[in-house]
Amino acid sequence: MLDIGLTGGIAAGKSAVATRLAELGAVLIDADRLARAVVEPGTPGLAAIAEAFGPGVIAPDGTLDRAALGALVFADASARERLNGIVHPLVRAAALERRAQAAQAAPDAVVVEDIPLLAESGQAHRFALVITVQAPLAERIRRMVRDRGMAESDARARIAAQATDGERAAIADVVLENSGTLEELRAAVDRVWRERILPLRDAAAPPAPREVSDAGRSLEA
Repeated sequence: MLDIGLTGGIAAGKSAVATRLAELGAVLIDADRLARAVVEPGTPGLAAIAEAFGPGVIAPDGTLDRAALGALVFADASARERLNGIVHPLVRAAALERRAQAAQAAPDAVVVEDIPLLAESGQAHRFALVITVQAPLAERIRRMVRDRGMAESDARARIAAQATDGERAAIADVVLENSGTLEELRAAVDRVWRERILPLRDAAAPPAPREVSDAGRSLEA
């Protein structure tokens, strides 16, 4: 099995890359989706967050009030570290479980872990290949304001709270520049799949068992 790490700043185009890799045959493990699952009502994760940040981050229906929590952690680095200390171990454990399931189902699978905070969480060493997606700052802000309805000040705060492009590039084996069209980005992913990922997968695969003919058996005997 080949383990690939995928990361990128908010609104850089990482989701489009993840989608294309899955279309090409990769097993995708989405850290954002796992992060939501580990803080659902009734989970130890949500209880730990409520204890750390108070009842104000819990909505009336018992779910996590993400807006309230975001207002706290994106304005306070120490609060953000406290939140990451709760959520990251839970997400890693869930990801390892999904990875084990993928390995059991297909030992030669290409498993892509989509981890927005890969650079920040120090996990790059776990992967045979790390891919990061980058896009110009102005374009990222435009996407966040236009597509996600965020205020520009909030968009800039979210970007500032993450690793820089340089920090992500420093841990990456492949940097995908998403400054063009979606078709160009998908074509770039196809090249990485063909030229980097498949050769790594094939090199890591155990050799197929040799077929021994009856004549061969008799000679060996």
